[in-house]
Amino acid sequence: MIVDRLAFSKLTYDPIAVVDIGSNSIRLLIYEAPVRSLTPLFNEKVLCGLGRRLATTRRLETAPMERAFSALRRFRRIIEQTGARSVHVIATAAARDAENGPEFIAKAQKMIGADIRVLNGEEEAELAAAGIAAGFLDPNGVAGDLGGGSLELVDIADGKVSNAQSVQLGALALIDKSAGSLAKAREFIDHDLQSIPWLTAGAGRPFYPIGGAWRTIARIHMHMNDYPLSVVHAYAMTPDDVTQVSNALTTRHTSAVEKLIAATGERAETLPFAALVMKRVVDRLQSSEVQLSAFGVREGLIYRMLSERERERDPLIAACEDMAQLRSRSPEHARELCRWTDNLFRKPGPKETDEERRLRHAACLLSDIAWRAHPDYRGEQSMSFVAQSSFVGIDHPGRAFLALTVYHRHEKGLKGDMTPRLKRLAGSRWIKRAQIIGAAVRTAHILSAGMAGVIPHTSIGYDENKLVLQLPSKLAPLDGERLQRRLRSLAHLLNCQPEIRISAKFDAARAIMRAISRRTPEPAPE
Repeated sequence: MIVDRLAFSKLTYDPIAVVDIGSNSIRLLIYEAPVRSLTPLFNEKVLCGLGRRLATTRRLETAPMERAFSALRRFRRIIEQTGARSVHVIATAAARDAENGPEFIAKAQKMIGADIRVLNGEEEAELAAAGIAAGFLDPNGVAGDLGGGSLELVDIADGKVSNAQSVQLGALALIDKSAGSLAKAREFIDHDLQSIPWLTAGAGRPFYPIGGAWRTIARIHMHMNDYPLSVVHAYAMTPDDVTQVSNALTTRHTSAVEKLIAATGERAETLPFAALVMKRVVDRLQSSEVQLSAFGVREGLIYRMLSERERERDPLIAACEDMAQLRSRSPEHARELCRWTDNLFRKPGPKETDEERRLRHAACLLSDIAWRAHPDYRGEQSMSFVAQSSFVGIDHPGRAFLALTVYHRHEKGLKGDMTPRLKRLAGSRWIKRAQIIGAAVRTAHILSAGMAGVIPHTSIGYDENKLVLQLPSKLAPLDGERLQRRLRSLAHLLNCQPEIRISAKFDAARAIMRAISRRTPEPAPE
C-alpha cells in the first residue's frame, strides 16, 4: 500500500471497497470511510455484458466472463494499493440466474480475493431502497433499480421499506427476450408491471430511478435542455419530460439524438430499452415526478453498516462539515457563522422555514472554502465547486442556492456565464436569500478575518427599522469604513438602516451570559 497519509490527515481515512458484479457492468467503488457523507476515493466501471443472451441460453458466455475475471484481478490490486481493509463483493441477476453461475462465482472469488455475496431479488431491492435513504432526506416514493438482467422495485415511506420485488426487465434481458424489438419489449414490460398490484400506491408520489442506463438517460435529457448542472443526483424530471426523452431515444427521429446515443458508447444498444422501461414504470405508477439517484445498492450496503446515530445525521450538513474541515481557515468559525446569522431570520427579519435554515447553515459551512484562490476568482471558483459537487440530501434549486450564496460571499455583483443560469434554476426567493446570507458572511469576515472566537463576542439583529451590529469595547478598533460599508450593503438588502453600537453594557451582558452558561448544576441530594 502506498498512501500519503498527510493528504487525509484532517478526516478519517478508513477506506471501504464495494465491488458490484452486475448483469451489464462490474464496478469498483472505494470510499474514503464508511460515514454518512460518502466520498468516493476511486470509481471504475467495466462493461462486461455478463447477462447478454442469458434470458434464452440460461448460461453466462465465455467472453463476458473472461472480461469480468480480468476486471476483478485489476480491482483486487487497486484495493490493495488504497489500503482498504473492508472489502464487500456482491453479485446480482446474472450470477444468480445463470446455470453456470456457481462456477463463475467460485472463480471470481479467487480473482478478487474475497467472498462474493449473491443477492436475491428481494435483497437487491431492499439495498436499493437503503441507497435512496442514504441519498435523499426523508424519501417517500417508489424506487426502481434497473440493471442488465432485472428491475427491482420497492416502496419507501416514513423510513420503512415494503413490497420489495424483482422482475426480469433489465435492458439486456429485454433485448434478448424481444429479439431486439421495442414493440415486443413493451409487451413484456406492461405484462410484468400489471402483475404487481401494489404499484398503484405510487400514484402522486416521486419515482426514484437507480442504475447506470437511467443516469445516462438523465444526462441526455440535461443536454437536450441545456441544463446548467451536470450532477445527476436529485435531477428532477416531470412525467412529460420522461415521455419526451423516451420518445426521442426509442424513435431516434433526429440526427442530434443519434449523436447523443452514439456518444454513450457501449450503452448505446441498451438505452432505448432502458428509456422504454422508465416511461412504462412512470406511467404505471402515475408518479408525481422523477428524482434521479446516484446512490443505489452499493451505497445502501454501506448505509446499513452505519450505526443508528450515524445514519440519523443530515447527509448534506455532514458533507459540508467535512468540506469546512478540509478547506476552511477555521471550521469552528464556519459553525459560529451558523449561529451568528440566526438572528437575521428572526422577527422582524425575513421568514425562514426549517429547510431554508438547514440550507443557510450549509452555506455558512461552505463560505470559506475558496480562501486559497486568487481574490478575483474566489466567487466563481467556489460557486462552480458547490454547484457541481457530489453532495446529497439536496435538490437542484437548493444546490443552485448554495452555489450562489458562496458566490455572493465573495462578489456583490454578477460575473461569468454560469451565474445567470444558476439564478434561473434557483428562483427569485432563493436568489434574494443568497444575496442576504452572502452579504452577512462578508460582514462577519471583516470582523473575524476568518478566525474563530471573534463573532461570538458580537451580535447582529434588529431594533425597529435598524439593523444593529453590536461590538464590545475591546473590539471597537475593528469599526471602520470597510465594516460600515459591508453592514450598509447587508442592511440595504434587508430594507433597514445600518448602525454599529459599541457598548460596555454589551460587554457586561455577554460576561453574565458566559458565566451562566458555565455554571454546573449542583448535585441532587442523596
